[in-house]
Amino acid sequence: MINSVVLMGRLVADPELRTTTTGKTVGSFRIAVDRSFQRQGEERQADFISIVVWEQTANFVSRYFRKGSMIAVQGRLQTRNYEDKTGAKRTVYEVVASEVSFCGSKAESGNGNYAAPAAAPQAPAQPPAAFQSAGSDDFEEITDDEDLPF
Repeated sequence: MINSVVLMGRLVADPELRTTTTGKTVGSFRIAVDRSFQRQGEERQADFISIVVWEQTANFVSRYFRKGSMIAVQGRLQTRNYEDKTGAKRTVYEVVASEVSFCGSKAESGNGNYAAPAAAPQAPAQPPAAFQSAGSDDFEEITDDEDLPF
């Protein structure tokens, strides 16, 4: 059997981070995934998909992603059944993510869409290294047909 889901979309709200009664960290968020087909004269449609992440992945998402951040998710589809307050039976479809990745541009992630790690030390600004261009005098021509070292 195969149960594999790969999605790329934008978070519709900041991720929520909780702790279970057994002490495990669980996070949840929803992403908007654009549909590839668009009828002429209509707005592009999107699907809104619920994602669940556990432990280290939950901490990673909570720390670095915010509403509007582009994210790639890989995981499996899961269903849960429950009874709501009125007694009606409900089914929830969600993706349990095993891997998440950044997808947006570097400029996008630098404009406040994610929180910088609090413990990350700031490197002092240093001027770029100066490089010298090599002239043709810096190279030696190989004239024999012996075995080359590469």
